[in-house]
Amino acid sequence: MESSIIRSFLTVYCRSSYLIPPGKNKEAGNCFGFTLLEILLAIFIFSIMITTLFGSFNQILGSVEGIEENITINEMAKTCLDRMILDLREIHVTSSQRYSQPELASDPDVHQLLGEQHSSQNKDFPKLRFTSSAHIAFGKGQTKGVAEIVYYVDETEENTFVLKRSDRLNFEKPLDEKNNDPVLCENVKSLSFTYYDKEGEEHESWDSESSEFKYETPVSIGIRLEIGKDTASYVFQTRVHLPVYRYESTQIET
Repeated sequence: MESSIIRSFLTVYCRSSYLIPPGKNKEAGNCFGFTLLEILLAIFIFSIMITTLFGSFNQILGSVEGIEENITINEMAKTCLDRMILDLREIHVTSSQRYSQPELASDPDVHQLLGEQHSSQNKDFPKLRFTSSAHIAFGKGQTKGVAEIVYYVDETEENTFVLKRSDRLNFEKPLDEKNNDPVLCENVKSLSFTYYDKEGEEHESWDSESSEFKYETPVSIGIRLEIGKDTASYVFQTRVHLPVYRYESTQIET
């Protein structure tokens, strides 16, 4: 195919005014051969044209792939944050009338909100535990109810990180992070939760069973999620105002 293109190009080139002097008739202008210099010049010009065309094609193809990747990442991040927002808006908190401060060797409150740092092999990520009525029932016969929701980051065999969501109705036993919890988001580079108290002050961690936090629950929780591959990173942020929270022996509903 390339030889036919070059042959056609040489024919057009030969019949140009550069090779046929003015005043020559059509028959005299017919070419029956090409010099080596003409062939080399034609090949050189043809190579420039092909290089330009393929370069433009690669740029267009790369732009299309980049757009598709951006769409995929944005859809994944939106789905992840939407799920987290829904879970937190259905949070359960033990009312102040029923809540009792923990005693030594006593079990923690079933609706404890616990946000802490969690090591995932080669990197530290936050871990958030709370209870919510946004339980996802898989299959027929599955019951609804208040479930323990845990967000944690796990490392894959490809040395990438994924955000997982544990959802258990029966959570008397400690969470086994080696199970097949569904993945909320892939290619996680960083994740952070910011907890806001009633004065609006920020905290990197929270424990509603600790005197450090006056046995209170936060008023709102900020989420910052960074995902991407290699050097490309995309940051997504949101803040969820909790519909119910407890502080100073008072439960507030909004």
